[in-house]
Amino acid sequence: MLDEQMPDFSPEEKTALEFADKMALDHKSLDDDFFRKLHIYFSDEQILELGMLIGQFIGFGRLLRAVDLEPRFCETLRN
Repeated sequence: MLDEQMPDFSPEEKTALEFADKMALDHKSLDDDFFRKLHIYFSDEQILELGMLIGQFIGFGRLLRAVDLEPRFCETLRN
């Protein structure tokens, strides 16, 4: 699916985006097979750092939603 949606992204970028998708939408799908796929492109340290960043962005987005706040750029885009 990512190949069709994002043909200009590298395999590494597509895998990182797939990681973000899985973290946000279905974290239980992060199985050994997927981590083997991540290890094709990333070291353990890079996977941990990427996972931490993804988690921070997901958490921040959920907090903004929970307290009904939107970043200013969202307001700018609507105007």
